[in-house]
Amino acid sequence: MLDHIDITSILFLDIETVSEKKSFSDLNEDLQHLWHIKAKALTKPADGIFDDEMTAQSYTDRAAIFAEYGKIVCISVGIVTKDPETKQLKARLKSFANDDEKILLEEFVGLLNAKYNNPERFYLCGHNIKEFDVPYICRRMLLNQMSFPRMLDVQGKKPWETKHLLDTLELWKFGDNKNYTSLKTLAAIFGFPSPKDDIDGSQVGGVYWNDEDLPRIATYCEKDVLAVIQLLLKMKLMPILEAEQITFVKPV
Repeated sequence: MLDHIDITSILFLDIETVSEKKSFSDLNEDLQHLWHIKAKALTKPADGIFDDEMTAQSYTDRAAIFAEYGKIVCISVGIVTKDPETKQLKARLKSFANDDEKILLEEFVGLLNAKYNNPERFYLCGHNIKEFDVPYICRRMLLNQMSFPRMLDVQGKKPWETKHLLDTLELWKFGDNKNYTSLKTLAAIFGFPSPKDDIDGSQVGGVYWNDEDLPRIATYCEKDVLAVIQLLLKMKLMPILEAEQITFVKPV
């Protein structure tokens, strides 16, 4: 299972997103109107009533998951290396985190262009990466008027043209497309540490806008990346990494 994929050729990643504006009232009039329409359609209130307060709360709760109304504040990445003598695996994790989305995207794309510029040799791996992380990154890159690196040049591509995208959620489905299993659940059943030991995705917006604690978000994001690494090791029938095999690279 996955024997043909060398784990050292994979860049593991995860993103954290927040609403583009702190509150609904910060949106311009056109976007307020468009969000109200979208939020009402998503909520489908039984009585048909969806007032201004509900609209504003829905923006706080849900805008971050839509690239049209959110932004990326952190992209964490991880690699696995193998000691040539001992053959022991080691993982290194780091984050691109910035209030200025374009800066962090440029730094991330710089890494892809410098080290992972060939989709026939390298892979990107994440949990639900095909449905969330990669489309979100690409949409935000386009909104920031940035060119796509080869690894993210997937617009209009057929499934067999995007084999360099490894999605652990898809791998776990085994063709069962109605099934969704969270990374936290897979961590629990496979027996490796949960990435959700501090905050979860629903709290990221509050930590960012209210606490202004971007380093905490980056730490949380890196734990997600580590969990994906451990999950793929399990899927390859390999032992998970121990603490002494893991390095978190902090920004200078």
